[in-house]
Amino acid sequence: MGQCGITSSKTVLVFLNLIFWGAAGILCYVGAYVFITYDDYDHFFEDVYTLIPAVVIIAVGALLFIIGLIGCCATIRESRCGLATFVIILLLVFVTEVVVVVLGYVYRAKVENEVDRSIQKVYKTYNGTNPDAASRAIDYVQRQLHCCGIHNYSDWENTDWFKETKNQSVPLSCCRETASSCNGSLAHPSDLYAEGCEALVVKKLQEIMMHVIWAALAFAAIQLLGMLCACIVLCRRSRDPAYELLITGGTYA
Repeated sequence: MGQCGITSSKTVLVFLNLIFWGAAGILCYVGAYVFITYDDYDHFFEDVYTLIPAVVIIAVGALLFIIGLIGCCATIRESRCGLATFVIILLLVFVTEVVVVVLGYVYRAKVENEVDRSIQKVYKTYNGTNPDAASRAIDYVQRQLHCCGIHNYSDWENTDWFKETKNQSVPLSCCRETASSCNGSLAHPSDLYAEGCEALVVKKLQEIMMHVIWAALAFAAIQLLGMLCACIVLCRRSRDPAYELLITGGTYA
């Protein structure tokens, strides 16, 4: 009966090690996704420390490849030292993922204030030329999120670009996709996106942070199961004489 329990735990442990390899790829993908998306919205969020959870989660993903290898070798070879090392590393990674979750919630709460402070500056520096980074960022966000201005399209009336052009129009990136003849004129507000960009940028960045949080929580749960199975194998190996004899090839007297 004890041997069946050990065999089951070992089978689950080997299966979990394979999951760790898959998890490593997913975590690295999530971290890379955060970096790529941050690059699109970095003008609206100046606090680079927000990338810390993404950096940590990529590091954890890389480490999970090594953990899976150690776990498979230790389980197949019945190595007590290897399994103990496996459990300790899993515990350290688990703690790291808990830190990622905490940091994710901390920075998620800061997003709204950061965006509110930064977005005002970006809109003021808009000059409508493609080489200008701030202008490209605003046009990109307005097209991607289907928004116009900070709170609505009327915010453009307070910008230097609007006052200098003197044509009573907003950037073409404010035009709805369905408005084929739109030229950005405020005389035709139905052609423009009605929603402001600030709320949508905040929502987008918070969603990104939630991806990191949920990924860390999901794989932390898997690691707990892995530690439990490894501990069961370790404990039963040290307590069950039949298990020791099976490994050494001995028999009962």
